[in-house]
Amino acid sequence: MQDAFVRAAERWPRDGVPDNPGAWIVATARNRAIDRIRRERTLVRKTELLARAAELPEDEEATIPDERLELIFACCHPALAPEAQVALTLSLVGGLTTPEIARAFLVPEPTLAQRLVRAKRKIRDAGIPLRVPAEHLMPDRLRLVLATIYLVFNAGYGPPVRRELCGEAIRLAAVLATLMPDEPEAHGLHALLLLQDARRDARVSPAGELVLLADQDRNLWDASGIEQGRRALERGLALRIPGPYQLQAAIASLHYEEPADWAQIALLYGRLAELTPTPVIELNRAVAVAMADGPEPGLEIVDGLTGLERYHLWHSTRADLLHRLGRDGEAAAAYSRALELAPSETERTFLQSRLSTVGS
Repeated sequence: MQDAFVRAAERWPRDGVPDNPGAWIVATARNRAIDRIRRERTLVRKTELLARAAELPEDEEATIPDERLELIFACCHPALAPEAQVALTLSLVGGLTTPEIARAFLVPEPTLAQRLVRAKRKIRDAGIPLRVPAEHLMPDRLRLVLATIYLVFNAGYGPPVRRELCGEAIRLAAVLATLMPDEPEAHGLHALLLLQDARRDARVSPAGELVLLADQDRNLWDASGIEQGRRALERGLALRIPGPYQLQAAIASLHYEEPADWAQIALLYGRLAELTPTPVIELNRAVAVAMADGPEPGLEIVDGLTGLERYHLWHSTRADLLHRLGRDGEAAAAYSRALELAPSETERTFLQSRLSTVGS
């Protein structure tokens, strides 16, 4: 109110007394109060951002993700089909090759190549501007941006492991979570990548062989990365809007417990399948169900899935469950098919060893 009277003393002699001085004073005081509230909220928000920015990498390359993040938002233009948006961004921003992107989408390479050609043609013919969208449009593109960053991480997670891609994805997720602190799924993705990356040194043996989670040396797990991931997950969960990345991060966190609570993991996968009903998530749920309740109910879920006939992990999961049920002839056939489809030498070596074990 004092500010309102000061402004009246400044303006009225110059501009004249308003028709309703009382209403003018009240309206001005209210506007000044709103301005002050907004400034205080902005200060709190910026203080939080500065504190959270301290968690970002301190190396000189930490400035690069901002530019790449802007380009990701630019590529996710709503005029493009969602799958084209992600594929185009992986190509332009992540530097992934067409075969790598095709594996990420579980589609044949020619199909992916045509998808990229159509996206680029549409950009050219429709004059779609690849520029950073207005700030109010960014939340609408967030889902695809999160998906793109996750696919970049998965492409680097391998095998073979490409640490530069994993590191880039983690930096992008950290920047995104800092710039959009009210988006719970940004925190969820950041948490998920940190928690998954914390096992990177234990996933492959010194001889280059794939090591399953149950057989990994826990001393090689990155305790600091696990702690950072759990803190990021807590920030997301505190916003009380659960989403797929938060659920996956929670599952990843439970995998670090000893013993793992497979019943809880299966429940979380069930909730995840409700939010994101995909065959790959159902495949993961089948593994958790098999660990919690035995191989037979897990195999029942696996055999009910469709669309994964060319996915090597579907065949290798079937093979493992069949082997646990004593159906080694069927298990050997499933391992052989997985071996044919495996995209890397590391995975082929692993599957060959499993096949030889079943056959012995």
